Amino acid sequence: MQAIANIWRNARSSARDFVADRRALAATEFAVIVPLMLVMFFGTVEFSSAVAVNRKVTMIARTLSDLTSQSTGVNGPAMQDTFTASISMIMPYDATLVNGTVAQIYIDSSKVAKIKWSKSATIANGATQAAVTDAPPSLAPDTTVTSMIPSPLLIASTYLIFSQASYVYTPSVKFVLKSGVTLSDVSYTRPRQVTCVPYDGVPSPCPLN
Repeated sequence: MQAIANIWRNARSSARDFVADRRALAATEFAVIVPLMLVMFFGTVEFSSAVAVNRKVTMIARTLSDLTSQSTGVNGPAMQDTFTASISMIMPYDATLVNGTVAQIYIDSSKVAKIKWSKSATIANGATQAAVTDAPPSLAPDTTVTSMIPSPLLIASTYLIFSQASYVYTPSVKFVLKSGVTLSDVSYTRPRQVTCVPYDGVPSPCPLN
């Protein structure tokens, strides 16, 4: 009878110990919380980097149009320097992932906007200077681009310097963002010193009607 009582007391003691033991609960909480903490941590890192790159892309677009608008005329070497200086602002991020475009737009007396000249550029891996090429077909010379001009800037018989910069952002960890995201921005400025900014003499003279 005493043996049965001892067994019963031991069983009750074991049950109390089992209920009081929190080690399994702590392990379960840890297993649940850690993935959430990792998502928050790496998500914050990836998002912060994307915001930093996006701000630099905006700066590149504004610098491209600003430098071009201050010129009285540009040519191949001048545009190469402008693209090189502007795209290099992306550092310490990878400059080879930046694509820049500059175009001059003329808005005629009927408020129809057409591109007069346009150039694009990238900096190849290992290169110190940008490689200037023709702009994509959507921004080729003589292309009508009225729809992309903000209405306050659509003033008859005026010129605009348009610039665009884009960057393919791919997070290094890829914990939250699994693939690349294209970040881009545009900028518009008026020619500062002249009516229009010719590229290698085009247009010459600058039409005003």
